[in-house]
Amino acid sequence: MSMLSLRSSLACLALALPVFASAQNPLLAPAATVVQTEQTRTELLAHAPQGARPGQTVWVGLQITHAPHWHTYWKNPGDSGLPTELRWTLPEGVSAGDIAWPTPRKFPLGTLANYGFDGTVLLPVPLTIGPGFNASQLKVQLEASWLVCRQECIPEEGRYTLSLPVEGSTALNGAAFEASARAVPTGQAAGDSTLSPDGDALKVSLAGLPAALRGQKLEFFPELPGVIEPGAPWTQAWEGDRWTARIPLSAQRSESPERLALVVARAQPTGSGPGEPGVRLDVPVQGTWPPVAALPAAEVPAELQAALDANAARAAAPQPGGASALTLGAALLGALLGGLILNLMPCVFPVLAIKVMAFARHGDNPRAHRVQGLAYTAGVVVSFLALGGLLLALRAAGEQLGWGFQLQSPAVVATLAALFTVIGLNLAGLFEFGHFLPSRVATLQARHPVVDSALTGVLAVAVASPCTAPFMGASLGLAVALPAWQALAVFAALGLGMALPYLAASWVPAVARALPRPGEWMNTFRHLMAFPMFATVVWLLWVLGQQSGIDGVAALLAVLVALAALLWAWGLRGRSRWVMGGLSTAALAALLVALGPHITRLQGSTDNTTVATSVAGVSWEPWSPQRQAALLAEGRPVFVDFTAAWCVTCQYNKRTTLADARVLADVAQRNVALLRADWTRRDPQVTAALASLGRNGVPVYAIYQNGRPPQVLTEVLGVEEVRAALSAL
Repeated sequence: MSMLSLRSSLACLALALPVFASAQNPLLAPAATVVQTEQTRTELLAHAPQGARPGQTVWVGLQITHAPHWHTYWKNPGDSGLPTELRWTLPEGVSAGDIAWPTPRKFPLGTLANYGFDGTVLLPVPLTIGPGFNASQLKVQLEASWLVCRQECIPEEGRYTLSLPVEGSTALNGAAFEASARAVPTGQAAGDSTLSPDGDALKVSLAGLPAALRGQKLEFFPELPGVIEPGAPWTQAWEGDRWTARIPLSAQRSESPERLALVVARAQPTGSGPGEPGVRLDVPVQGTWPPVAALPAAEVPAELQAALDANAARAAAPQPGGASALTLGAALLGALLGGLILNLMPCVFPVLAIKVMAFARHGDNPRAHRVQGLAYTAGVVVSFLALGGLLLALRAAGEQLGWGFQLQSPAVVATLAALFTVIGLNLAGLFEFGHFLPSRVATLQARHPVVDSALTGVLAVAVASPCTAPFMGASLGLAVALPAWQALAVFAALGLGMALPYLAASWVPAVARALPRPGEWMNTFRHLMAFPMFATVVWLLWVLGQQSGIDGVAALLAVLVALAALLWAWGLRGRSRWVMGGLSTAALAALLVALGPHITRLQGSTDNTTVATSVAGVSWEPWSPQRQAALLAEGRPVFVDFTAAWCVTCQYNKRTTLADARVLADVAQRNVALLRADWTRRDPQVTAALASLGRNGVPVYAIYQNGRPPQVLTEVLGVEEVRAALSAL
């Protein structure tokens, strides 16, 4: 059997699959400017109508579009909340100013109140281009974090990158920046305006306010948090052109400033975006601040307290990017053991069967065994290094990716299905590459068996990479947070572990002697190995169905039929070969053009329905951060299954341990909520949740409970392990 020509043309393609996915799938493309969740859509905007030359001021900003009834916070969030934070990475010679905060709105909640924004708001920041800047493009990178709240609160974050031409004009978002500039409070001198503490209240007297505000009911927004009680009742009045108010002081005041910067604006109900343009003053404080007294605390509404409890529980969990408890040595050992266990995954069996053929073919040549063992090991290790390096590079570019990320692209899944179809048809004897390749290529395997073994290693990594074996999860989770050389060492250890059994066997002559001598059985074994290849295609088609729907599966099947016809036609001889081969090639090309979009497109959520179990009252719900927070706020423990359709271990656990009647009975007895976080397609929220657990791939099983850190179970679940974890709740 000649397999090198097959592997030489397709195994290199397997290494390039992640790159192909990045090109075909916009979700994997680097340099994102938009991050979208169920609560917000955020986008990095820029306004540089005169270009970005030295001496110019360029405006950039984060635009936040809130879902109905959700809001984010001003620089002083009020009674609770956190202001949006923007962290810039800029070229040398470029510096960022402060956020030009628009006028906020007031969001009352019982006896409390917050200051912030709903609808659509732009938070603009000026960039000063200094004389030291010298480039044709201005690359702007932003890491932003914000808290978005309704009754519950959800911390969110995003990474953004954009490039602005230095000489060209960037003015597409001019209207948005002009509207934001109008919403920024107008600065006004304090004049004879005063503030004076009076017992448990702050007396406010502001003079010279604009005519448009006179006679209107106003809101009062101090920039310094903790000075007043934002939600407490207060009085205000106009005395000619002077506005006066008496506002309760905060019982938890930590500062007694000599001056207080504040914004006043016309009072408005919550609606869309920032409040009406206000006036900003920096007013001196006259008199002496009273000592902080232990005043009665305001009553917290039940719904807000539940949200605060949920946020406290979330804050107690490890945060994304946090340090792992693992040392580098432990991570290397875990990766080595995980790589060993990868050989037991069903998707790897067909590739390893090819190496059994190689053992039998060279049963009387120990040197050939050893050389091929080393070549196979090199192919595996180099492939893991390439895949790990690409993962680290994409994450450094701002992508939230994890192990197995290439299988989140329908284009990669379809390419792998075609790859295994071709291998299966070759093993089944439908065609031989020697029939339609030049003799020099067809005999390449005989002359270069080392290359053949290395390409087999590449192929093994291509099919094993979506799997996460025991010991791998924590090691990979640590790897993405390590310096590059240490992270690559972890990936190399993973490859060495996977190649180790074949490497050891190639240096032990007894292994080769145990195999039958070459004979007719090899043809039978070759044909038998075609069926595991076709079984792998069935699995890949199922994965594609989770991503692209039934239309995508049907389109890929049509392409695979045309591909099989092409391989058969080019195996013919004489004129039939050219006629049938030409027709088959044309048919395959036409199908790829017509049906390709159906194969590569992403449809709706892969797992967005509640799934009942065999135990009454127990069902799996789709995971989301807000649903998890709401369940924890109710006091219920939460079991989260981080899974993906392309993860074989995930599917095994789902159909065995997680479906076990004893486990489900324990779940019902302890009122545990079951959530399933589907990572079949790229989901930044799932990626962030995995990172918070110190993991970078699936499967991951975590139990959350208020007041306790999350408990992470093993990748290959056992019934008794889960029951023991549940009994401890």
